[in-house]
Parts: sequence; structure tokens; C-alpha cells
Amino acid sequence: MSERYHIAEWFGRPFRRLKPSQRRESAAAALGKIASPPCPFQEGTPVCGKKGGVCSIRVGDKSPVITCPRRFDEKLLIPNWLAEIVGFSETYLAREVAFMRSPTTRRPAGRIDLIVAKDTAASQWYGLEVQAVYFSGQGMEADFKALLVSDDPTPPQPAAARRPDWRSSSAKRLMPQLEIKGPTLRRWGTKLAVAVDMPFFENVGGPSKNPSRDLNEGDIIWLVPYITDEYKLTRHHWEVLSLERSSERLLSAETVKRGDFERVLRAKLRQVR
Repeated sequence: MSERYHIAEWFGRPFRRLKPSQRRESAAAALGKIASPPCPFQEGTPVCGKKGGVCSIRVGDKSPVITCPRRFDEKLLIPNWLAEIVGFSETYLAREVAFMRSPTTRRPAGRIDLIVAKDTAASQWYGLEVQAVYFSGQGMEADFKALLVSDDPTPPQPAAARRPDWRSSSAKRLMPQLEIKGPTLRRWGTKLAVAVDMPFFENVGGPSKNPSRDLNEGDIIWLVPYITDEYKLTRHHWEVLSLERSSERLLSAETVKRGDFERVLRAKLRQVR
């Protein structure tokens, strides 16, 4: 049986370093029995708002896969990185800026995650979208319940199979954001940056053979950090791609052969009455 993805970071703490008592406390918070602890990655350390509190998951010793967008907030690494790339001497940041509105109610109907600006006058600015990864398979409630009562120094194995859902995270979630916001920002004379972690980027093709870092050669600035063995968010790679090439990457998938498709189809068909 293949290895199952398990918790890598839980309420901001490395899972493998937690004592049994700390795991039980985190499980109680994840199950709503006690209040959630503060998020160490966000400015002001507000209470964690993610259901279950799982920041990232991993399989074996591979790099953790970020499952909470707030995990990208550590030490403001991403906006400061973008500011450095585009030549800003200082970083000015705004969150959740309304980008679209309903034609009937006039209320905001879409936002850009972050705006990184040169100054408070917004004389020059860039949009920044952050995309964590969803996972498919059963939820983690059974894991939380097992951890709630476990005194073993070695935590129990994951209760169910689960894996990152790269397809939903890329083609279904991130690509529409790029296609909606990218053309408008291009028309406004600026660009959209996207932050995804290293496992995500590797799954959509990884670094280009000859990556461009010329801001004039593309529409999307890809920022790719990773979580180190010390559980620190660290820069890994960045490059500039056109909107079209970015969409191609996010859509990358092969159609199965007809014979393979129909073999699976026959196994699933059931008569209905």
C-alpha cells in the first residue's frame, strides 16, 4: 500500500515534534472542543480560522504541501519577495481589495488577495494571488479523534487515504482567477503575481527550461517558495510567464485512451430500476 499523506504542520507547529499531550490538545481544538490557538504566521497572530487547523500535509520525507493560504504569510516573505523583484525600495501591502462587483447590488463580487504597492499613493502596484492545495479523499476527523485519545509517543497512522488534488487546485480554482484578473491588470499596465508552493509548481511542469525573469516578457509572475526541514517558508524559484502559457500549464492533463476509459466504464455500470 502506498504511503498516505499525514499532517505536516498543525496549528502552526510541526506535527512530528509534538508530544502526545500537545497532539491531544490540538485534536481537541480541531474537533471544536476547545478554542483554536493563535496562528503564528499571520500579522498580529489572530486565532486560527481554518477548520481542523492543518497548515500542510506531507507523505514520507517529501516537502510539505501547503493546504492553508495563511501558511504563505510567514514573515511576509512573499510580498517582500515580489517588491524586491519589481524594484520597490519599500513594501506597502493591502489585502482583499475588491476587483469585481455585482451589476445589480453593486456589492463586491470578487477580490484580489493582496496588492503590493510602491507607496501609499499606489503610484505603482502589482496584484498577488495565493493558492494553497485542496486534498481529495476522506476528511481528517477520524485522525483527530484517534489523536485525541492517543498516549503513544508515535502518532497513529492516517485513518484514511488522501492526497493533494492538484487538478482542482490548478485548473478548477487558480486558472479561472488568472483568466479573470490577468487580462484586466494587463490592460491597466500592471501584472498579477501568483504564489504556489514547490510541490504544486512541480506538478504543473516545474521551472521552465530557460526561465525568464524579464518582467516585459510575460503577464504572470510566479513565486514558488517551499517549507524547509526546519519548517521555515523559504524562497525557491521565480519566473515570468505569459497568461496563455500559465493557463496551458494549469490545464495540463492527458485524455485517457478509449479502451482504458471503457474498461473503467464497464466496471462502474449498474442497471437502475
